Amino acid sequence: MNRRSFIAQTGSILALAGTIPSSIAQSIAKRSKRGNIMSEAPHIPHTSIHRVEADGVSVFYREAGPVDAPVVLLLHGFPTSSFQYRELIPRLADRYRVIAPDLPGFGFTEVLAQRHYKYTFDALAKTILAFTDALHLKRYALYVFDYGAPTGFRLAMAHPERISAIVSQNGNAYEEGLGDAWAPIRQYWSQPSSANREILRNALDPAGLRSQYTDGVPNPERIAPEGYTLDAAMIARPGNMDIQLDLFLDYANNVKLYPAFQKYFRTSKPPLLAIWGKFDPFFIPPGAEAFRRDNPNATVQFLDTGHFALETHVEEIAVAMRELLAKTAS
Repeated sequence: MNRRSFIAQTGSILALAGTIPSSIAQSIAKRSKRGNIMSEAPHIPHTSIHRVEADGVSVFYREAGPVDAPVVLLLHGFPTSSFQYRELIPRLADRYRVIAPDLPGFGFTEVLAQRHYKYTFDALAKTILAFTDALHLKRYALYVFDYGAPTGFRLAMAHPERISAIVSQNGNAYEEGLGDAWAPIRQYWSQPSSANREILRNALDPAGLRSQYTDGVPNPERIAPEGYTLDAAMIARPGNMDIQLDLFLDYANNVKLYPAFQKYFRTSKPPLLAIWGKFDPFFIPPGAEAFRRDNPNATVQFLDTGHFALETHVEEIAVAMRELLAKTAS
């Protein structure tokens, strides 16, 4: 057997064994027959970084994919940034234009002091809406996680005609979705004293941030350290901790808006995938299941992981997203 035949046969064997995807194995076999296996590699979409001025804020964002392709807008949550989508973006960008901004107060988005920005979820949504206008995004699918959910749902209510589909990954819109881990924050809502604020401040040390990623994960050693390490560095910036504490307090206004979010689901009925880490202590499974109560176009999928499901199940989430987007994006 010559070298070329051996490589072609190896690709077929690996596909059968399930060690690599069959599409890649077939690509290996085809390229080997052409005699150029060593010179070709699978195309991996490049993720570029940008800034744009929106609502008086310098919004940092990541983007990949063809500029004329259907748009997928990824909105991150606490305490992270668009960095959390580093593995998801290239898994979608062969077919979609994928855009992931950093919310004000997070990541590398810059808000100048003279802007006198008030960190509320209404303000975050206003800025991201201005961001979508600055990029001339007239139609897009939304991926929302954690804080990205109340931000993105505000965008959807403001412009329902722009939303082609919604993927909610542990992005809550129902009271029954709030787990017991919210107890100290609920206490802060009911009594916004300096003492209760300090309790939350102390919980946002590096160990506390790491626990956001690992709590409820059956195999926490699978969680790479880069995400929570970057989060800790960002929150340690002067003044940022108080931004986070202000948003904790304002989250109570999201809960008050839950009925409005639910009305949007009932009236607009966007194709919706609630894909959920079922061991998340913050947003628990009943919050995912509740989407079906208001939206007949909602499907629910649970994963054996915690809050940051992308850290352990990015492949499963990408596959589920591509199935939804293939039916809805245009």
